[in-house]
This record gives sequence, structure tokens and C-alpha cells, in this order.
Amino acid sequence: MSENDNSAEPDPLADAGYRVVPDAEGGAAGRGWWDANADEYLDEHGAFLGPADFVWCPEGLREEDAGLLGDVTGRRVLEVGAGAAQCARWLGTRGAQVVATDVSHGMLAGGLRYDAAQGTRTALVQADARALPFDAATFDVAFTAFGAIPFVPDAQRVHAEVARVLRPGGRWVFAVTHPLRWAFPDDPSEHGLTATRSYFDRRPYVETGESGRVLYAEYHRTLGDHVAELTAAGFVLERLVEPEWPAGHERVWGGWGPVRGARVPGTAIFVTNLR
Repeated sequence: MSENDNSAEPDPLADAGYRVVPDAEGGAAGRGWWDANADEYLDEHGAFLGPADFVWCPEGLREEDAGLLGDVTGRRVLEVGAGAAQCARWLGTRGAQVVATDVSHGMLAGGLRYDAAQGTRTALVQADARALPFDAATFDVAFTAFGAIPFVPDAQRVHAEVARVLRPGGRWVFAVTHPLRWAFPDDPSEHGLTATRSYFDRRPYVETGESGRVLYAEYHRTLGDHVAELTAAGFVLERLVEPEWPAGHERVWGGWGPVRGARVPGTAIFVTNLR
């Protein structure tokens, strides 16, 4: 079976935890996992994310309020790890010329359904964020809200590809789980407020099937790791946004929720510019 062959028989979950796996296996797992879980994900989170809205994170920070991308009117914008392209669809209503990419056919199929329901047409491209199918200096702005970067062992390749396709001075903004959160259990209750792992333990969270195959892998990087990878790709960090949990927001999303959100940051958003 090739790394991108998702036609295998069901492989029930046998093990989950933090451990080292070969980069090729961990990096290839994302496509199959998102294809298999796209419908369930959109059913669970679709109402919160909206079919054409730009929500940066489970805290509910919206681009309409934050303005992290700046004025996008008439600008060429690339969404990396777009999922069903909710953010790209919203940007299109703001005058941007947007292309949305994702490695998962299942998520992009969800985007086509959203387009049909909304009467919109979004440019959707299936692509690995580490090998973007665009010419150099094609876009003015690139962004991702929890896409691509957490699911590959070599995020530096994502940054390098984004730098390649951005024009000089272009903006690159991405949201990830706040690195501090990796020291705590992924539990939105009081139990999730006690650190149980070292912040410096960079072993990924991995789920494996009964066959021994890696089904899912998510990678931890410290704040310093993120900054080092950005600067190596030629980006300058303009802002680091750590959204606070808003009063009255009661929605729980995985390890995110009002109990932990009141004390521990859940999301980090890096706002950068290409030198």
C-alpha cells in the first residue's frame, strides 16, 4: 500500500499515546484520517464554524473582528489546510481572490457541498502543504487555521513552500494549539489543569490501528521551535496572538472549554511577514 492509498479495509484503533514514529508514516497519516472523518467533523463543528465564516480557533475569534490578514480586497490569498474552505469562502465575500488547498479529498468534498448550498464557487485544490502546486510569488497573503502544520513532522517545509509562493513582503498567518497546552492532558475539565508531561517532550501524539499502521499523528513544537522554523524560512514575526476565552462562551471542543480557557491559553496565532 502506498502512503496515500486510503482504500484499505477498516483498521480499528488499538493504541494511542505519545511516541516516536517514522516521519514518513506520521506525515502520511493525515490524509487518510481526515478523509475517513471529514463528515463526522463537519457534522460536529459545522454549525460553530459556519459554511462561510472565518473562525480562527475554538475560542471563537473571528477574522472580521481581529483583522489579522489586513485588507484583502483585490489581493491573491491562499488558504493552506483549508478543510471545507469556510474561511476562504468568507474572504471571497470580502473581495479577495482566494484559493483553498487541503490534502484531504473528503474535506474538499465537504467544501463542494457548502458551495452548492451557498450558491458560491470556491477555488479548491487538493495538495500537500509541503509541495504546493503554484508558481513562485503568486500570492499576497497565506494563512491556515489549525491546518497542515500540526499534522506533519516537517513543518519547516510548509513554511518554505509558503515563502516560495508569497510575493516579497507577503503575509503568513497561522493558528495552532498553544504549545503550552501540550504539557497538560487533553481534557477540558479541572483534570486538564495539572501538567503531566514535559513541555519539552516533542514526541507526537499517535494513534495506531490493530495492523500497527499509524492512523493519526499530531506534532508538538515549542514556541521557540515555531519561531526558529519561521525565521529559517525568511519570515519576520509581527505578532503572537493568544486569544482569551470569552465570557459567556460555553462550547467545549475537545480539550478546549471555559474551565481550562479561563486559566490556560489554548491557541497561538503567529502573524508574520516575508522579508
